Amino acid sequence: MEVKEKMLRYEPLYNKWACLDKEAMRLNEFIPDIRPNFFRDSDRILHSSSYTRYMGKTQVFTLSANDNISTRMVHVQLVSKIARTIGRALSLNEDLIESIALGHDLGHVPFGHEGERILNELSLKAGEGYFNHNVQSVRDLMVLENNGKGCNLTIQTLDGILCHNGELELKKYKPKKKTIDDFLNDYYNSYKIEGYITTLVPMTLEGCVVRISDIIGYLGRDIEDAEKLGIITKQMIPEKITKILGNTNREIVNTIITDIIKNSTNKSYISVSDDIFDAIKELKKFNYENIYSKAHSKEMIDNYKHMFKVLFDKLLDALNKQDENQSIYKIYLNGMTDEYIKNTSNERKVIDYIAGMTDEYFLNEYKKYQD
Repeated sequence: MEVKEKMLRYEPLYNKWACLDKEAMRLNEFIPDIRPNFFRDSDRILHSSSYTRYMGKTQVFTLSANDNISTRMVHVQLVSKIARTIGRALSLNEDLIESIALGHDLGHVPFGHEGERILNELSLKAGEGYFNHNVQSVRDLMVLENNGKGCNLTIQTLDGILCHNGELELKKYKPKKKTIDDFLNDYYNSYKIEGYITTLVPMTLEGCVVRISDIIGYLGRDIEDAEKLGIITKQMIPEKITKILGNTNREIVNTIITDIIKNSTNKSYISVSDDIFDAIKELKKFNYENIYSKAHSKEMIDNYKHMFKVLFDKLLDALNKQDENQSIYKIYLNGMTDEYIKNTSNERKVIDYIAGMTDEYFLNEYKKYQD
């Protein structure tokens, strides 16, 4: 048996709705090797610069003095493991699931969702359209990595990343067949049409698994992080939630995963039972009211807005003046392709640069430009 055949030896065990290696689509041709298509995608994501920066990006709590609090890297690994558990139980393509999971949050900006909202405001004001981290994740892998050449990943992986939005819970996740053009239309429309990202549906069942796993990955873990920081106690969670899901991350993850497997086996969609779905919605509401709304004070958010505005304006001014002594040239642009330099507006270059920063790097850059 050839090496590549050995690496695909589990394909005959996939269920009939799983995505097969031979179905992989790419924007550009590539030279194949022993690795299956989606296995190769995971490798390229793992070796990307964006993946390395996960470890310095906020999950919920920024710059915590407690080393046991989750970073974006931890969340991504949890989502990957949860999704692969579900995928294996349902006989789906674990390689595709892993590539989507590992890449789904690459586009997150400094200070998590608060930073994302601020950068969206700046992007709109600059005429560059809506900014969303899932879209930026795709842009990282399709355009920015490898000095502006991109990673040439499969459309299935890129689509799963684009459509992963874990902020939107559904009782049923059913994939939607797409062509390459369909995917590209979804990608470009996300910049142009307000709220378009809320309409996105993954093209594979594996993408649906990652999407619901994103929710599972943060619900209980964020509670435990908040408890470590003294923001809440588990006793505050309403009994109508805990009696269904449990009140520890372990119980919550296990309960939801088990329910998904029970309700999705031999189905063309991913689904949860009514009581589990209602409990997920209630727990998410509890988290927003008691954790996410308190993770950043008004003073902190105002400070973030000021820092983003100052840094955006200073970097844009450096580009407009072609001041090549500034970091945006030395650290970022000097290694990029001529195509990226010529075909990208200065405003978009600044957005790309800021979006890729870790929290600490952002703060250090801002300090350089303080009045």
